Amino acid sequence: MKNYPFKALIILLLTFSIISCSKSKNQKEKTNYVQQHYNKTETTITMRDGVKLFTVIYAPKDTSKKYPIIMQRTPYSCRPYGKTKYRRSIGPNSVLMKEGNIIVYQDVRGRWMSEGTYVNMRPYIPNKKDSTDIDESSDTYDTIDWLVKNVPNNNGNVGTWGISYPGFYATCSTIDAHPALKASSPQACIGDFFFDDFHHNGAYLLSYFRATSLFGTPKDKPTDTSWYKIPTLNTKDQYQFFLDAGPLSNLDSYFQYEKLDKPSLSNKNKVGDFFWEELKEHPNYDEDWQKKAIIPHLKNIKSHVATMVVGGEFDAEDLYGALETYKTIEKNNPKNYNTLVFGPWSHGQWARSSIRNSIGNFYFGDSISINFQKNIEAKFFNHFLKEDSSKNSGLPEAYVYDTGKKEWNSYKTWPPKNSIRTTYYLGDNQELTTTKPKEKGIQFISNIKKPVPYSEDIKTVFTPRKYMTDDQRFAARRSDVLVFETPILENDLKLVGSILAKLKVATTGTDADWIVKVIDVFPADAKDQKGMQDHLKMSNYYLMVRSEVMRGKFRNSFSNPEAFIPNKKTDVDFTLQDINHTFKKGHKLQIQVQSTWFPLIDLNPQTFVPNIFKAKKEDFKTQTHTVFTSSKIEFNILP
Repeated sequence: MKNYPFKALIILLLTFSIISCSKSKNQKEKTNYVQQHYNKTETTITMRDGVKLFTVIYAPKDTSKKYPIIMQRTPYSCRPYGKTKYRRSIGPNSVLMKEGNIIVYQDVRGRWMSEGTYVNMRPYIPNKKDSTDIDESSDTYDTIDWLVKNVPNNNGNVGTWGISYPGFYATCSTIDAHPALKASSPQACIGDFFFDDFHHNGAYLLSYFRATSLFGTPKDKPTDTSWYKIPTLNTKDQYQFFLDAGPLSNLDSYFQYEKLDKPSLSNKNKVGDFFWEELKEHPNYDEDWQKKAIIPHLKNIKSHVATMVVGGEFDAEDLYGALETYKTIEKNNPKNYNTLVFGPWSHGQWARSSIRNSIGNFYFGDSISINFQKNIEAKFFNHFLKEDSSKNSGLPEAYVYDTGKKEWNSYKTWPPKNSIRTTYYLGDNQELTTTKPKEKGIQFISNIKKPVPYSEDIKTVFTPRKYMTDDQRFAARRSDVLVFETPILENDLKLVGSILAKLKVATTGTDADWIVKVIDVFPADAKDQKGMQDHLKMSNYYLMVRSEVMRGKFRNSFSNPEAFIPNKKTDVDFTLQDINHTFKKGHKLQIQVQSTWFPLIDLNPQTFVPNIFKAKKEDFKTQTHTVFTSSKIEFNILP
C-alpha cells in the first residue's frame, strides 16, 4: 500500500505523456506547410481591355533570395478564397513547393471571382487589331507582365503548367509568349473539343453528360461559390438511365435553369445551358469548333519557351490533345526545346502522391508518379527557371512507358523512326493475320435496344476512367462484337505510335458507328494482382490497350457528313491514338470490332439524320452490319 501513490503517479505521467504525444501528432497532421512557409496575396490584375482577373499569389516567406514564378490559369477556381485561407499544397508538385517558388493561380476570364464573359475554349485571335481583341494568350501575357513588375523577389523567369482545361491555358501561354515565359508544361491539355472530352471523331460522349453544366451554366458576376449544379440521375445504373431516356432531346430539361447565379434543374423552358446548346446546334465540325481548336496555332512558338507536354497512356479525356500538342509543336518548331512524357496514367494521375500506380484493375508499379514529379517535372522547371536554361536539360526527348513490359523507354524521337509499318487483316474464323485472306463478309446484328456496354460495372460516374484498362471478356462473349486474334505469340511484339484502322464495311441502314479495340490477351497462367475486383482474374485477362470510335457519317469529312448507301461496301478509316506496348511472348494480340459502346458514346440511330441531338424515337432502328475480311489494322512494330 505504501507504493500505491508512486505507482499512481507513474501511471498519471505515462497517461499524460501519451495524450501529449497524441496531441502533438494531431497538431503536426493539421499543420499546413503552405501557411507555414508562404505568404498569400489576393489581388486583381487588369487586362488590356480593362477586365480584372482574380489572382492568388503564394510567395515564400524566406525573402533572402529571388524565386521564379510558376503559374496556373484555371476555370476550376483559385480556392480557398480569403487571405487567411491557404491551400494545403501548391504548385505542380511537393518538390517544387518545398524548394521554394512563387506559385500563382488565376481564375480565367468570366469564371469564379474574375470579371468578364466566359467563352468555352476561347478562340485564339492571330492578328489582334486593338485592345478589345483579347484571348487566353493575351490574358496570359498581360498577367505575366504585371507579375514580373509587381511581385517582390521574383527572378524574372516564369513557368506555366496545368492539367486538362488548365493544360489548354498553359498551351495558350506559349503563343505570342511574354519574354519572361521560359518554361511551359501543358498536361493532358485539351487540343480540340471535337476530338477531346465531349467528342471522339464526331461521336458525342454521352458519359460526359453530367459535366456539361460545369462549363455551360450562365453566370453574370464574380462569385466565390459554385453557381452550377451537376445533374442528379437518381440511379446507380447509368446504362439503364440513358437507355430509358431515349433520344438526346429528352435530356434538354436537365439544362434549363431558373435564374442566373442560382440555378436549379427545372422542366420549365427558362435560362438554357449555353454549352449544351452549343453541342446541340453544332453536331458537325463546323466553324464553331474549328475556331476553338488550339492545335492549328502551335506555330512560331518563341524559342525562349521550353515545353514539356505530359499525357497519360490511359487518359479517357484528353489523350488526343496531349499527343497532338507535342507533335504539332515538334513539327512546326523543330529548333525549340519540346519534349514528351507519356506514362501509365489515367487523367492527371501523375500529379498524385499515392505509392501504388494502377488504373482500374490493372497494376503498373509503385512510385511511378512520385518519381516523375521528382526526377522529371521538378528537373524541367528548375533547369529553365533557376539554372542556365540551355537545351541540355538532361531529360530525354520522349520518355514513354512500355505498358506491356512495365518499364520506361527513352526515345530520341516520338514515334521512333526505326519502327516498321505492318498490316494485320481481320480474317475468317476470328483470325488476325498478316496474310491477306479471301474476301468474305462477317455479319452481326446491332440491336438498338441492347447496345454493347462500355463496362460491365453497374455504376454511375461523373466522367469514366477505369474502363480504359478493363477486362474485355464480357464484350468478346457477345454476338454483336467481332473478335480477331493472333495465335499465341512465340516472341515479344512491341507496337509503338499511332494505329490506323482501315475497315471495309456495309450496313442495312444509312449510318453506323464503328469501334475498334486493341487488346492484350494474357495467358491462362497469369498471376493475379492485388486490388482487382473480386470476380476478375488475370488468367486470360483481356487488357484493353487502345480503343476508338468513328461515327460513320463522318468517314469522308467531319464537316460534311454523308449517309451510307444500304448494303454497299464502304471504306471507313480512322486513327487510334499512340501506344507503347509490348505484347509478351505467350500473350495474344486481339482486335474487337463493334458498333455500339454505351453509354460511353450516345446511340447512333443507325439511320442517317442531320443532327442526332434532334433525332426522334422512330429514327432509331436495329440494323445488320457487315465487316469484310479485307479490313485491316496497320501497326508500327519496333524491331
